[in-house]
Amino acid sequence: MTDEDGASTLEPLDLDECRRLLRESTVGRVAVAVHDFPLIVPVNYRFVETSGPTWVVLRTRAGSLLEQAPMPAAFEIDAIDAQHHSAWSVLVRGTLHRIDPESADLAEHFDPEPWADGERDVWMAIEPFFITGRRLPGGTPSWAFQPEAYL
Repeated sequence: MTDEDGASTLEPLDLDECRRLLRESTVGRVAVAVHDFPLIVPVNYRFVETSGPTWVVLRTRAGSLLEQAPMPAAFEIDAIDAQHHSAWSVLVRGTLHRIDPESADLAEHFDPEPWADGERDVWMAIEPFFITGRRLPGGTPSWAFQPEAYL
């Protein structure tokens, strides 16, 4: 989509596309407020869809700032194509909960398998109340050099 000047404009992603992107990705960022200041940390995650609630599941260390964070949370995944000036992002806003990995066989089926070394035995989940997304479709690729300079 472009505006009347030919510039790319943001397009909303529907819920099905947002869910598809959440299923396909495994790394995102969690945002919470800690001591009245924002804290944003990268995490490995799994998007869990059951017949009941939907969750963004992650693991952290016992005693971490993430484990101690208050319940309101946001979670984002995105991708950027700098050459084509295109991008998309999905934002999940919800409530952060500590969960028992044995419930609903989470450990067996939905382990986010953290990349970082060390114990990550505290399981957390964000229960979404909003899932939204948007896409910047981009345009013509930009060249690193002006073609006219070589003609």
